[in-house]
Amino acid sequence: MIQFTVPGAVQAQERPRFSRMGKGVRTHDAPKSRSYKELVKLVAWKNKPQEPIVAPLKLEVDVYLMPPKKYHTKPKLALIASGELRPTKKPDLDNLVKGIKDGCSKIIWHDDAQIVEMVVRKFYDMQPRAEVKIKVIA
Repeated sequence: MIQFTVPGAVQAQERPRFSRMGKGVRTHDAPKSRSYKELVKLVAWKNKPQEPIVAPLKLEVDVYLMPPKKYHTKPKLALIASGELRPTKKPDLDNLVKGIKDGCSKIIWHDDAQIVEMVVRKFYDMQPRAEVKIKVIA
């Protein structure tokens, strides 16, 4: 099992940007998405196996988001600490995990298609981060 934490606020994958090149169109990541993927690559590189994994994988990601200011009261912080108060607003889970998957591709695993099982959860915490666990499924 490979386990690591990506510090800081998790950046949801934004829509791709388009630019004209001659007669064609080029797509590229939005700047915030690109810089978050680079951070994930740095953390993944420090935790990488000898060779990228080619077996089926289970990916578990716990995303910790900063609670809104209206939840910075003692009763609300107690609910957050107990896990009773969880984020139900945007960003969506699939957009949050996309940058992590892209950042780990070719470093931890060969291709995203190897992920056959995935558990992604959102929580509130005063220290935003993403906790990632990667398990090989035998």
